Amino acid sequence: MLFVELLKAVILGIIEGITEWLPISSTGHMILVEEFIKFNVSDEFMKMFRVVIQLGAILAVVLLYFNKLNPFSPRKSRKEKKETMEIWFKVIVGIIPAGIFGVLFDDWLDEHFYNYVVVSITLILYGALFIIIENKNRNKRSKINDFGELSYVTAFKIGLFQTLSLIPGTSRSGATILGGIILGGSRPIAAEYSFFMSIPIMFGASFIKLIKFGFDFTGAEVAILLTGMIVAFVVSVIAIRFLMRYIRNNDFKAFGWYRIILGILVLAYFFIRG
Repeated sequence: MLFVELLKAVILGIIEGITEWLPISSTGHMILVEEFIKFNVSDEFMKMFRVVIQLGAILAVVLLYFNKLNPFSPRKSRKEKKETMEIWFKVIVGIIPAGIFGVLFDDWLDEHFYNYVVVSITLILYGALFIIIENKNRNKRSKINDFGELSYVTAFKIGLFQTLSLIPGTSRSGATILGGIILGGSRPIAAEYSFFMSIPIMFGASFIKLIKFGFDFTGAEVAILLTGMIVAFVVSVIAIRFLMRYIRNNDFKAFGWYRIILGILVLAYFFIRG
């Protein structure tokens, strides 16, 4: 039985590793997949698992961008260390809105909006926005092409966009990338800033979920959680590298169409199921 539960954790780890970074909503995929894959664990454990599995994905960002995000690297000059610290300051400014709204409303929003109707609508809505905005910006040159050009005011505004991701189905990466592009950021900068903001946000969210759940894990629960996290980490490394290569020469419209199709499929599935 434990082998079957671990296999389920592997599947969810793969889904998490892909959907956490591509702007296609991990929540939308989880709602659909959990219709077919049921863990033999408590509801409390599953609520914690959905969040803490993301730590594996976050560690992939830490690995891939360790040098860029490390202000204490002996290989960096004083100027480079200062620039690295400024990236972190901008990340902190960016996560303030979501941090405040998350503490105040996250549980309430999950309770009232964590359902297939809301997720389907947000999948379709933001998918359409990606297509519209990319078409509108087709011939525009980006104003922000490196983190030195990203002001603290713009960082805060992107953080406001991130608060939209508190509504299930929006996609945290999708909201921040969309906000970054609207505010003049290049696709690579918008994507990387989204990655970096996820580090403190998801560490904080995971810590809160672990505290709420408590640390009284069974051996099977530890194995399931670690398996999901490890798989999410490995798949995330691949997904992040793919996304950064892809957006150098492509826009986000393909993800927009994917979101629209997925949203329609989710609506259709639950409507037919009754």
